[in-house]
Amino acid sequence: MSTTLHDFKARTIQGKDVSLAEYKGSVVLVVNTASKCGFTPQYAGLQKLYETYRDQGLVVLGFPCNQFAEQEPASETEIASFCSLNYGVTFPLFAKVDVNGEHAHPLFAFLKDSLRGFLGSRNINWNFTKFLVGRDGKPVKRFSSQTPPELLSTAIERALQAHA
Repeated sequence: MSTTLHDFKARTIQGKDVSLAEYKGSVVLVVNTASKCGFTPQYAGLQKLYETYRDQGLVVLGFPCNQFAEQEPASETEIASFCSLNYGVTFPLFAKVDVNGEHAHPLFAFLKDSLRGFLGSRNINWNFTKFLVGRDGKPVKRFSSQTPPELLSTAIERALQAHA
């Protein structure tokens, strides 16, 4: 069983397989995203967090997901274009994944096992659930869809200082 984020691989939105070990030493915010969701404007807040903290070691990783009311029906090319044009997204985006169920991406299975949600729930309940991962690759905190990115600054700063 994998023990850190660095043990996983994922496919970028451009179709390239990458090892998440590339992010060793960085604080990582993993988010399941969607382009047609009430929370979609959070892309702007996520981009602002990325711009504010990337020089200190923060990386935001967006994983589009179509499991919630089919709010991410677009192709990877369309998703990348939408995020760039509408929200100026420059943080890494990945190919669409499942976050729940038997076909859930192994990274999300790991994150859900490590940090339970509301009332101890293992499942992700909606788009824009956020997982903060420390520089050591271990999950630190889980935030619900309703938590706007602006409210993550304190937790991000703590994580950045933890192993600086």
